[in-house]
Amino acid sequence: MLVLRRKIGESVMIGSNIQVQILGIEGDQIKLGFLAPKEVQVLRQELYQEIVAENMAAKEQTAHLQQEQILNLLRNYKG
Repeated sequence: MLVLRRKIGESVMIGSNIQVQILGIEGDQIKLGFLAPKEVQVLRQELYQEIVAENMAAKEQTAHLQQEQILNLLRNYKG
């Protein structure tokens, strides 16, 4: 992990088109501003983890449904 010290108003660049600026410090919280292309998704980590978990659950559910559908087709097949 890269660790940097920045003052309020200073920025960090990620690549050539993502800028993270320190907007302020309030107690134990830091306020960050992001300038990034619209196609770059910026999410809080906890929200990102929830989305990943929901996608994994949906994928497992879909795979399970497909297995059951195939088994039902085989059971009902009268060849």
